[in-house]
Amino acid sequence: MSSPLQISDARLEPIAKKVLARERLGAEDGLTLFQSHDLLAIGWLANYVREQRHGNICYFNVNRHINPTNVCVAHCKLCAFGRSPNDPGAYTFSLEEAFARGAEGVAEGATEFHIVGGLHPDLSFDYYLDLIRGLKQRFPHVHLKAFTMVEVHYYARITKSSIRDTLVKMKEAGVDSLPGGGAEIFHPRVRKLICDHKVSGQMWLQIARTAHELGLHSNATMLFGHVETLEERVDHLLLLRETQDKTHGFVAFIPLEFHPANTALSHIPKPTGIDALKTIAVSRLLLDNFDHIKAYWIMLTPRIAQIALGFGANDLDGTVVEEKIYHDAGATTPEHLTRGELEVLIRAAGRVPVERDTLYNRVDRSKLPPIAPGRPTGSTEFIPASSLTL
Repeated sequence: MSSPLQISDARLEPIAKKVLARERLGAEDGLTLFQSHDLLAIGWLANYVREQRHGNICYFNVNRHINPTNVCVAHCKLCAFGRSPNDPGAYTFSLEEAFARGAEGVAEGATEFHIVGGLHPDLSFDYYLDLIRGLKQRFPHVHLKAFTMVEVHYYARITKSSIRDTLVKMKEAGVDSLPGGGAEIFHPRVRKLICDHKVSGQMWLQIARTAHELGLHSNATMLFGHVETLEERVDHLLLLRETQDKTHGFVAFIPLEFHPANTALSHIPKPTGIDALKTIAVSRLLLDNFDHIKAYWIMLTPRIAQIALGFGANDLDGTVVEEKIYHDAGATTPEHLTRGELEVLIRAAGRVPVERDTLYNRVDRSKLPPIAPGRPTGSTEFIPASSLTL
């Protein structure tokens, strides 16, 4: 082949020809990629696709996570975040507490609130609608990315409403888009083992399709590195691709590395960095109709996320602040990186940082409210998680 690509696994030769010819890969191609040990060739191909789409740019945003409650009826085996109402560490924010966190985020320059939480047995749907209305009234310029497909399904069930009507009410209250969590692995065998109280994979996809029909974009995720097979990973990715062909409503795909600590699956080894990089690369190659692949530094660690920028990823997510879900599952990364720290990480990886909003429009800071004096958005010093106020 007339390219710098060096392939040591002959099974990758026909796949490489397809990629360079911009031909769509199939299920067998995806499985071969996952089974191959030629990580550098897979990474080269994924980086080729990434640079064809985005050149040398790496996106990030300034966002704030707001997790209104960790009380949850689901009790999924994969989760270390959820609590029963009377468990130690169980919490639920009052609306004013949530608004205060929003104010802190705005003072730090946030253009997005990422809002997800547990399935609380005693909170009404009105609580969540009031939360969204209050945040939108107070911070109209901030994009509200709120509530996973799992949460939408729960709200529809407790209100005895349709999925469509539930999404319409969310949109009317001020929800701008949906995050991609709760997808895990779509295959029913896996869901029965790790999250049997959650919606089915097919229902997750149906809710996403309905949201997209209503003009609500969303992200999509895949939780990898637990009990799933490689075939089930490929199946998950192709179901997302099939849905995207129909709706064009997914903004970005985020492969999420499973953190087993403090979960009912703590006996499972944590995925390796090699598995993480390969999964990101294969995702870039299979999801040819997704514009953006994120390397979520919270789960990967900043160092692996940097490397992932050469394995197909073109986004590091954001500043985050006060991330709870994966830190409860043993993540040792900081809970916050500043805007400056993210830019340093991206430049050190040989990429050009570009601040974006949730829908990948470039952010013009001159048109946003000023950042509060003393806020650390431009710092280049890492902030240890232990120093953050939770």
